[in-house]
Amino acid sequence: MSLGVNSMKTSLFLIIVLISGAFAGFIHGSANLALVEPYLDAAIGIENQNLISSGEQEDTLEFWVEYEGYRQWQKGGQLLAGVILGTSVGALFGIVFALSRNSLPGNNDLKKSLILAGIMWFTIFLVPFLKYPVNPPTVGDAETVALRGILYLSLIAISGFSAVGFYKLSKIFKGNKKLISLIGYSVFISVVIVAMPDNPDEVTSPMELVNGFRIMSVLAMSTFWVSIGFILGLLWNKFNPNQQVTSLN
Repeated sequence: MSLGVNSMKTSLFLIIVLISGAFAGFIHGSANLALVEPYLDAAIGIENQNLISSGEQEDTLEFWVEYEGYRQWQKGGQLLAGVILGTSVGALFGIVFALSRNSLPGNNDLKKSLILAGIMWFTIFLVPFLKYPVNPPTVGDAETVALRGILYLSLIAISGFSAVGFYKLSKIFKGNKKLISLIGYSVFISVVIVAMPDNPDEVTSPMELVNGFRIMSVLAMSTFWVSIGFILGLLWNKFNPNQQVTSLN
């Protein structure tokens, strides 16, 4: 009987996590289409004009038809890409929630899930973004892609693991002393942000366009974290897999 119960708990957990991630990813993809894509169109439009002005491309009907077809294909894949990304990140979120649920503040799973989503949004998205804000795809040298990727992923890992480390440290303290761990993380990650190398690429696009792209990217990504926290919290609150053993015994 315990084997069947454990199997059902695992299946229910997977269903909740996958549904949450997929729906949140779909919402994120939709937000990207509405908020970010207009800035991508503008940035790529500038790049195309530069290519035509330099003689690298000809201003022909064939060029623009090919370009429009490619952009439509890209936009059409936004929702699918969002669902795939959401499912993968949602799996990580679900595992972290299951492991930390009892330690999270809040009197129900929805509040706990939203709090965890806020923590993960801050530590693995906003902190790296502050050091390495996203740029339109036409900004940056192709030769530095690998370096930029390594720097960004390194900061995500440092911020995420240090947050876990200081959280573990906070469990040692009691009362107001828990603030020591929060202050410790803030000081540590601030030093890391200052110490890590800056983005090696010079921004040559209009700053109004770049800043607009960055703001919309933050809003679009924030919709993902809010959505996954809300959806997983609702589903967990309703179908709580932790209670399956109790209800079946």
